[in-house]
Amino acid sequence: MDKIISTLQERKKSPQRITRNSKLFKTILNAIQEKKGEAIISLDLKKIDEAVADFFILCEAESNIQLKAIAQNISKLVAEECGEKPYHIELGDQWTLIDFVNIVVHVFQKDYRKFYDLESLWEDAGKMEHN
Repeated sequence: MDKIISTLQERKKSPQRITRNSKLFKTILNAIQEKKGEAIISLDLKKIDEAVADFFILCEAESNIQLKAIAQNISKLVAEECGEKPYHIELGDQWTLIDFVNIVVHVFQKDYRKFYDLESLWEDAGKMEHN
């Protein structure tokens, strides 16, 4: 967790603002849905000064195999459709983070998502479900 936080703090947000209608945002959601990611939500962090990104996108996977498949599909589709590569990827069996600077994607197994409870940590963010 400390490594993830320090990595996010080291990089700077791009001056270009992202919206939920942005191609990058929609491509990430599509990639998650293609691999049957569950409980997909986005947190709009733009109004929070301390935020490290404009959006967090969170989803759940049933297994570490599905978690890796979702992460790989996100990287693949974003590269193909948006011409972008992640700034950083933090791979794990229970939680994977994919950092596109203005959008940070968190793919969790259920227990880890409950344990870290990012929705509560960022409760001031605008929350939207994407199921």
